Amino acid sequence: MDAAQLKQLELDKRYIRMAIIWAENSYCHRRKVGALIVKEKMIISDGYNGTPSGFENVCEDENNLTKPYVLHAEANAITKIARSNNSSDGATMYVTAAPCIECAKLIIQAGIKRVIYSEKYRLEDGINLLKRAGIEVLYLEPDKFGTEI
Repeated sequence: MDAAQLKQLELDKRYIRMAIIWAENSYCHRRKVGALIVKEKMIISDGYNGTPSGFENVCEDENNLTKPYVLHAEANAITKIARSNNSSDGATMYVTAAPCIECAKLIIQAGIKRVIYSEKYRLEDGINLLKRAGIEVLYLEPDKFGTEI
């Protein structure tokens, strides 16, 4: 690995730790997921899983199942970009969990070129779709980057 690649890896580790902290904002009990969109070393958007604006902050129903209208962290970060003057074209997304197929489609359409994630999921269809679209995908194992700030 050359110096530029090592520097990028250190930045990737730092941003994924920040996404892990951002996930703490989620009101969901079953799973907390955070996402950051970074472009030119600037965080241009963020998101965590939760209910749409104006809804009660309750993600699970009485059977502890996730309500169908809960938004994923990636979708929240991407839709926040849509409401701003920023562009995610060419950006990197840092997300604490592997994107699902629906979020992968949004990531592709948003022009995001790299996805870094820190938790695998039993289904890999989202990751496979990102790779098929030519998006760089990197899994960073949690014990490989530490949790210190």
